[in-house]
Amino acid sequence: MAAETDLITLGRRIRHHRKNAGLTLDQLGERVGVVGSQLSLVENGRREPRLALLQNIAAELDVPLTDLLSGDAPDARTALEIELSRAQLGPLYRTLGLPVVPASRSLPIETLESLVGLHRELIRRAKRSVATPEEARRANTELRMRMRERNNYLPEIERIATEALAEVGHTSGALTHRSVSLMAQNLGFTLIHVDDLPHSARSVIDLENGRIYLPPASIPGGHGLRSMALQAMAHRLLGHRAPESYAEFLQQRLEINYFAAACLMPHDASVRFLRAAKERHDLSVEDFRDAFGVTHEAAALRLTNLSTEQLGLKMHFLRVADDGAIQKAYENDGLALPMDVTGAVEGQLVCRFWASRAALHRTNRTTEFYQYTDTPDGTFWCATQTGKTDAGEFSISVGVPFAEAKWFRGRDTTVRAQSRCPDESCCRRPDDVLARRWRDRAWPSARLHAHILSPLPQGEFPGVDTLEVYEFLESHSGQ
Repeated sequence: MAAETDLITLGRRIRHHRKNAGLTLDQLGERVGVVGSQLSLVENGRREPRLALLQNIAAELDVPLTDLLSGDAPDARTALEIELSRAQLGPLYRTLGLPVVPASRSLPIETLESLVGLHRELIRRAKRSVATPEEARRANTELRMRMRERNNYLPEIERIATEALAEVGHTSGALTHRSVSLMAQNLGFTLIHVDDLPHSARSVIDLENGRIYLPPASIPGGHGLRSMALQAMAHRLLGHRAPESYAEFLQQRLEINYFAAACLMPHDASVRFLRAAKERHDLSVEDFRDAFGVTHEAAALRLTNLSTEQLGLKMHFLRVADDGAIQKAYENDGLALPMDVTGAVEGQLVCRFWASRAALHRTNRTTEFYQYTDTPDGTFWCATQTGKTDAGEFSISVGVPFAEAKWFRGRDTTVRAQSRCPDESCCRRPDDVLARRWRDRAWPSARLHAHILSPLPQGEFPGVDTLEVYEFLESHSGQ
């Protein structure tokens, strides 16, 4: 059965040749054995004609059947009528809930051109608001490069975080839930934990009633909730508005995460702690993590914020999945990260000999794993810790060039590896013996990651189901 859009073109071609023959619907219908109303449905693309009827129509109009079945519009006006009909049948127009304007011959050409132009613009804007994986990767790469130029340090957000902490009297140690609640109160908000938060939202801010809704604590202490509450507050403190592009969305996400980290690990207290550890030649993510009651990943990332500007150390950070794919990365120390032709590193596989992958094969993972790795770009020292989520295992690594390892705990490790990547003979390409053994005798089936086929979420707040959020707020607004 032909598609709706093909039926529209077919119907318009029948109408074009009928008009040229000087026949009305009823006259042609009488000649081919159908009533005029049935023929009208065919011409409007609302009914698929049988082949026998098409043959009779072609004969009565004295045109070849192939002419009726052509996919081209017979003239410029008809092309506009077809385009309007197709646009109004599309899913984008249907979401608007507006009535359909019949693309009839009585419609003035100026009106037809205006309607088609509006539909073209509507479709263009909708396509622009959808971030394809390639566009998102490009935007993320540009953001990573900008942060590299700034040594991953944002002094303006450091200042805002410092002022917010000072207002609640926090000076040192782990930031308490009470202090976070007081920070919210200073902004005119109350923190409320609910178990029916919309599945697409990490938190919801009720601007009308001054509430920030958060999920309940899933673990004793609920360390992640402090971060989520601080991120929600950051949108207000940093003056964010609904992002107009995916790049702006990523920028806002980076900024709220930075603000939360700057509150959980305050600038001055963190710098004092890290400088003292450096003087003892005993810098450690583990100690930094425990001193401020945060996750290992949060401490490692925060270290990259402060290491260059405050400690004079260039370094790198990696979060790597158990298959070796990069999930997050930062470097300003010369480590050559694997990347695609656009410069994106997310999803790229790190060398099998790097510490971030070697640590995943250890039996004892209770402590950090230390390793020196010789690469074509120099020797680097890394400290790696592993973790596990429902999505699988991962590793968190921080590292520095060989000359800077002297400041860190674990510098005396004897573990050393050599990496020749990006040379594929290092760990990507099988040796000749193995290749000859299995070539043409194996057929692996690749696992498809479905998300790579989909565009990234669009709308004012990418990825958020606004209807679900508004219904949630309506249900809670009277409480």
